[in-house]
Order: sequence, then C-alpha cells, then structure tokens
Amino acid sequence: MRVLIIEDEKPSARRLQRMLQNINIQAETMLHSVEESITWFQNNEHPDLIFLDIQLSDGLSFEIFDEVNINSAIIFTTAYDEYALQAFKLNSIDYLLKPIDDEELEKAVSKFKNRVPEKQSVTLDFNDIKKLLINPIEREYKKRFSVKVGQHLKLINIDDIECFFSENKGTYLHTTDGRNYLLDTTLDNLENELEPSQFFRINRKFYVNIQAIKDMVSYTNSRLQIKLGSYKEQEVIVARERVKDFKNWLE
Repeated sequence: MRVLIIEDEKPSARRLQRMLQNINIQAETMLHSVEESITWFQNNEHPDLIFLDIQLSDGLSFEIFDEVNINSAIIFTTAYDEYALQAFKLNSIDYLLKPIDDEELEKAVSKFKNRVPEKQSVTLDFNDIKKLLINPIEREYKKRFSVKVGQHLKLINIDDIECFFSENKGTYLHTTDGRNYLLDTTLDNLENELEPSQFFRINRKFYVNIQAIKDMVSYTNSRLQIKLGSYKEQEVIVARERVKDFKNWLE
C-alpha cells in the first residue's frame, strides 16, 4: 500500500508518520504545500491513500483538486471541523481532528482497508456524519462551567466568560471580572460544547465571546487584532485563514 502525507507542519507530519509505523503502515513521501503537491501529482503515480491536512502554508488543500484529478482515497486531518461538508464531497474515508488520536487513526485506516474494492468512494458511517453535522438547534450547549478554587467548586455562567485560551499545556477561561480559571478539558473538546453563534475559535489558542469584543483593528499579514473587555495578558489575533469566516460570524 502506497501512502502519502501532505502536512505543512513538518513535526506534525513526522509524528503522523511514526503513528502509522506503529500500525505497520509506511508513509515514505511527505509534501508540505499546495504548490508542491500539485507538481508532485502531475509527475508521479498517485498513492492508494493520502493523509491530507486541509490548511496548508500556501492555501487550502482543496485547491489541489482544482488542478489535478486525484483518485486516491483520502483521510483528512485538520484542527477545525468547518470544512467537513466540503471534505465529504471528495473521495474521503474519514475526517480526523488534530491532535490525532491513535485509536481514531487506527479506525480510519481500518475503514480504508475494509472499503468495497470496486468503488473508490466510500459511504461514510451515518453516525460520523451526524456527529459533525448535527443541527445546532437540536444540540444542547453548556450554560455554565464548574471550576476548582482551592478546595471549592465555583460555577461560572457562560455569559460571564470573555474567552477561552490555552497556555503552557493548560486550558483556561477568562471572566469579565478579569480572572483566569483552569479547566479540566481542551480547546478541541470545547468545539461541541460552546454555542457557535456566541463563541468563535479565532486561532489554535483562543475562543472569544462575541459579547466581549470591544474593538477590532487591522494587523500584519492580513490578520485582525481583537480587543476584549478585561483580557490583557497577550495579543488576541485572528489567524489569517480564519479572518473571512470570522467576519461572516460577526454578521
């Protein structure tokens, strides 16, 4: 089986390569950009399976399919899930959210191995699609978080939270009265717990509450800097690839 990894972050690509080796799969070729991938596909035999990061250094990997007709099976990897529908339209086996879990990776590879041989496209499991595309109206979002303060537990209402952020491998919430509280969760886990009309993930380190935004200013490399009510500890920057979606979210 010929396997290709397309990932702009080389440490992540090497980590995925090692994870695949642990389940006896060798991925010998690694690419790191849209442009490099297009050139490679135009000059090489296409692999059986591609592990494809959606957000590459020079654009979205979907742009590769605009230039090259690819029949390989694909397992998408990404830090965000807003591209799920677009990914499902392609020849995708699965859609893995970063950081990739060993068990989820093995399940995705098993899906590829168990697919119907005559067909390149695979019907995705209904529960997988439902998990990603469930109607937000039907989903229950968290109204409050419990945090530990010494030997006590404190309840914090969702409207009193300006932002969630990660720092030194910890995940914190910041309140409107200027306090930080450590949470026993990750930003990725918050994806399905926060009301999407109220909270937006502006980069890999921050979720912001729309009610807490006081000002927005242009920043370098086509990014935006956000000013919140009381959070002043570090700059809050909307990643370049998230600016368009952020502006749509504001409206």
